[in-house]
Amino acid sequence: MIINPAEFVRDTIMRGIATIIAFIFAVSGNAQDWQPEKLPDGQPNITGMWNNVGATATPVEMPDEFEGRVPSADELAEFIARRDEARKGNVWDGFENSQGVGAYENYWFDWYWSDAVADAPALVVDPPNGRIPAYTANAQEAILLNVVEEHDSAANVESGDRCLSRGVFGMMMPTAYNNGKLILQSPGYVMIHSEMIHNARIIPIDAGDHVDENIKLWEGDARGRWEGNTLIIESSNFKYVRNIRAPGRGNPPQHEGRKMIETFTVEDKNTLRYTLTVDDPLTYEAPWTVAFPYLKDDEYKQYEYACHEGNYAMETRLSGARVVERGITETGNR
Repeated sequence: MIINPAEFVRDTIMRGIATIIAFIFAVSGNAQDWQPEKLPDGQPNITGMWNNVGATATPVEMPDEFEGRVPSADELAEFIARRDEARKGNVWDGFENSQGVGAYENYWFDWYWSDAVADAPALVVDPPNGRIPAYTANAQEAILLNVVEEHDSAANVESGDRCLSRGVFGMMMPTAYNNGKLILQSPGYVMIHSEMIHNARIIPIDAGDHVDENIKLWEGDARGRWEGNTLIIESSNFKYVRNIRAPGRGNPPQHEGRKMIETFTVEDKNTLRYTLTVDDPLTYEAPWTVAFPYLKDDEYKQYEYACHEGNYAMETRLSGARVVERGITETGNR
């Protein structure tokens, strides 16, 4: 039998997703007993504003204190509460002695005004050790080059800071602020709108094959389908981006061969269980998956996000780098 490598990778990922969904149903108790409203085209109704800010208190990777074991519910609740309280109480007061420009005060961040969700010890749920797989040698080199060459030109700056795209990771993962996601549905489509840079992901449902392989997109070409109360989104045709936002250590490149699979499982009228699996063999040594809840948030308002800091700061960042370079050159010539 001849094995198609692409189909093998996809099947492997889907088996992992199925395992995760089964686990979610097992721990969520009566999730399968509750049935959401259905739209005229048969889609479960998930239209509305959803927020993942409660998951910002969960570390991306498994903390050392839980390595190799599953914490009890009490341990997990205590850990998440302790972590949330620590960051809310961590006020930066080093202005007098700092050589930098400081940072935002805590009240600017969504999580300062929100309750943490004691949902899991880490966002990474696969591999089982709760750690992001190692970067490939090429990805490690690219990350180092990003640090060294980021301000050589505007094209090297991280794509979110360039106000172009935060990528799927930057749009969907918990972040410091603007965590609300507006989901709208129309016959045959789901649209996910992110406040940051006002990215709008338009996902066709049961739409057949992806676009031609020669067409490359910042957030990939998405195709969705419903399996019961779970929306599954498969994305391919990613554009190569040298410096794009990603969880973990540094911003590794997004390669053209990247595949992503996302699931949104309707647990109840106020909860969407989200998973995101990435397979990018030129960046990571193995596929990996994160999982966390999105909670209904009818009070959240999305505002204009003009990305002024990125636009105005670009000239300052590049000109500042040129000043540093001149200073180094002048010092070296003395």
